[in-house]
Amino acid sequence: MTIDEITYKINGCAMKVHNTLGNGFQEVIYQRCLALELQKAGLNFGREIEQTIFYEGIEVGIRRADFVVENKIIVELKAVINLEDVHLAQAKNYVVAYDFPIGLLINFGAVSLQFKKVFNAKYNSTNLANPKIK
Repeated sequence: MTIDEITYKINGCAMKVHNTLGNGFQEVIYQRCLALELQKAGLNFGREIEQTIFYEGIEVGIRRADFVVENKIIVELKAVINLEDVHLAQAKNYVVAYDFPIGLLINFGAVSLQFKKVFNAKYNSTNLANPKIK
């Protein structure tokens, strides 16, 4: 399955959750519902996957992305009225820290579902068509 196909499925699952629940719930509720929809869609995923963060080769902490889907895409969820630059920065940082070419930032807190695709600058458009994923 290509990254575009996986992204399309994830977006569809998120839309189903948002159409069913609307906005106003805590992020964890959307995370649990999205997990159910991803499972129904036949996507392999992990929740709250830990990633060690290094600074100049020294371990400085651990972060957890909400989802890693098909071992190819990081998915970060929010449940806020409006996405802000800090949310986008967080999603970009996860994409870089996990060394994935693409990540998705999905906000369930707005009246309309907000969906942003973020890219790892390490990968160019040629690499995105056929990335070497772990």
